[in-house]
Amino acid sequence: MLRDGSSAASGTGHHLPVESAAIAAAPPAAADLAPTDAAADRPSAGAAAAIDLSSAGATLSPAVVATDRSPVSPALRSSAAVAIPASGSCGRSGGGVCVGVVDVAGLSDEGLRCRLGVIGRSESTLAAMKAAVLGEIVRRHDTAAAERAARMELAASGRSARSDVRLAVSLEALDATRAALASGAIPAAHAKLIARAAAEDPIDEQYLAAAAQRQGYDEFRRTVRRHQADRNGDDGKSLLERQRQDRSGRVFTRTETGMTVLNAHFDPIAGAQISAIVAAKERELYRDEDPTDRPSHHQRTADAIAKLMLEPDAKGRPRRGGTSLLIVADYDTVNQQLAKARLADGTPIPTSELVHLACDAQILPAVFNQATGDMAMGRTRRIATDAQRAALAFRDQSCVGCAKSPIYCEAHHIIPWELGGRTDLDNLVLVCNRCHHHIHDDGWQVHRHHTNHRYELHPPNRTPP
Repeated sequence: MLRDGSSAASGTGHHLPVESAAIAAAPPAAADLAPTDAAADRPSAGAAAAIDLSSAGATLSPAVVATDRSPVSPALRSSAAVAIPASGSCGRSGGGVCVGVVDVAGLSDEGLRCRLGVIGRSESTLAAMKAAVLGEIVRRHDTAAAERAARMELAASGRSARSDVRLAVSLEALDATRAALASGAIPAAHAKLIARAAAEDPIDEQYLAAAAQRQGYDEFRRTVRRHQADRNGDDGKSLLERQRQDRSGRVFTRTETGMTVLNAHFDPIAGAQISAIVAAKERELYRDEDPTDRPSHHQRTADAIAKLMLEPDAKGRPRRGGTSLLIVADYDTVNQQLAKARLADGTPIPTSELVHLACDAQILPAVFNQATGDMAMGRTRRIATDAQRAALAFRDQSCVGCAKSPIYCEAHHIIPWELGGRTDLDNLVLVCNRCHHHIHDDGWQVHRHHTNHRYELHPPNRTPP
């Protein structure tokens, strides 16, 4: 049973036939509130329920039906929901997905979060329904027919249509993923990650489908990458080789604006190196800017790329700004060798690639140990050292507030420097510029999770987990 957290008890979902699925401004008419055949056994109007569509010949069961119980009012932010018949016809018989009417202004903060959860689970179920329809079109005709139908009936772009059809075809062989998506347990984006991995390598689908239900997108993406590397048994070398084969780049001019566009896809190692170089140049430009007339972040990124490409150093090479690529590896004390090499964000790289990079890089051998003086600068300096930044990237992996890459982050004092805070590793966290402003301007606070001990950023007046 799905609930959106609202507390009123007099509203109901508004079921419209598909052919008249327009947004209505007026409250629903009495005739439109008649229950469908599949919903006749609901305990009461406005109650949320799960309906088994198997008797209607649906390929997905159960479907999610989520209705709101807030009163209908003229101030509704949205005023209608569409019930999708299980039979596929345009009538109103059968069940489907229904997110009912609600005045979101009347919901508490918790109610708004719960409603987003209801909407998210319903979107997942709709994505599974769409995949089932596109998959059936592929079976009856071919992928081109399915893509054409998606473009015409969903007004989708060619790229989006191809992506949807690829997911539909992949889900045919992924029972656990398909069931989790249909039940609303995982988002469509997670299902696409599993489908993409399954197309590249043998996977443990049950394991990934279970992990997808517990993890956010960024964490799950890293889980999938590590799982692929572990299953391949070659330390991720084959995956990296495929990614390098898939590299691409384009430089073109948009006819509408006359602007030149650079579009490129790199493997994770090249991408991390390029991102680090651009980020270093961005920091250099930021320091030289007029504080009263700063460009936007995207403008600064464009300026950094242009300067790196158009202003080479004396030897004609791009300036690197002293940037280092941070690679983390475990040390196997038994075999006395490095193992499980990975980028700062957790992306695995082959150990052989680590050796190759070490031949052409400045290496700083270090053991991150707070017992050493390197990690505890106390009050001797305010700015984190390079060693501390590397240790923070290893520990936090990203901005603790929004998961942005560590190369775009700053070291923030949990206990402010002005209040006696020390420049020690346990008093520092990584935050991006935006989240740093949330802390200093909006009162957001850093907390440490009581079970996984990871640092998190929370808005004021929210109880930390």
